[in-house]
Amino acid sequence: MATSNGWWQWALEEPSSCGSFAVIGVGRFGSAVCDELIQNGASVLAIDASQRAIDAVRLIDPSIEARVVDCTDEEALREAGALEVDTVVVAISEPIEASITATLVVKHSDGTKVKQVISRATSDLHMKMLQRVGADRVVYPSKMQGHRLGLELVRPNMLERLRLDDRNCIEEIRVPKAFVDQSLRELNLRKNHNVTVLAVGPENQLTVNPPASHILKEGELLVVMGSGEDLKALPSR
Repeated sequence: MATSNGWWQWALEEPSSCGSFAVIGVGRFGSAVCDELIQNGASVLAIDASQRAIDAVRLIDPSIEARVVDCTDEEALREAGALEVDTVVVAISEPIEASITATLVVKHSDGTKVKQVISRATSDLHMKMLQRVGADRVVYPSKMQGHRLGLELVRPNMLERLRLDDRNCIEEIRVPKAFVDQSLRELNLRKNHNVTVLAVGPENQLTVNPPASHILKEGELLVVMGSGEDLKALPSR
């Protein structure tokens, strides 16, 4: 039973539109996921069986909650709080049975509150086994993909990103719910959010340089340009 000062209670009390996350296995891929999540203000629990890996991930942010845990032990994962978060990324590369067991535990254990499990695969067979035990999504990793996955988790409406330089990007996003049924004139994104609208419209029917009278609809795409910080500040859903 969780104590009053358990990590998972802090995560659930911490206000976040993105929810809370656990990353099981913090090698190059897992630590990249942690890094991106933390940079975007998410609550993250890092778990690994190796003290060296945990020490390394703490260098990303000394305040991160990072724990040495046997990732195949249901009670150890429960005690660590891995069953109390919204999303778990199982980033273990090997042994394969450890990633499969961890996926099964966080997805199907009694009382688990995990809504989404994203697991790392090293082969097609590994992918099929992860899917069979309950992984909602399977990825083939690299360090760059780890950062990409972390960004997708905290900004689920972002579809594509083109980096222009160290500061500025162009992003294609789903129209956030907060913008639906409002015109571009009413939103005035340049003034209120410091971003420029390049195109908008249904998928495959984008209007470049749209008129200010255009009213944003649910499900439409919005292509915007600005600094990474300003784009990150847009509504995430």
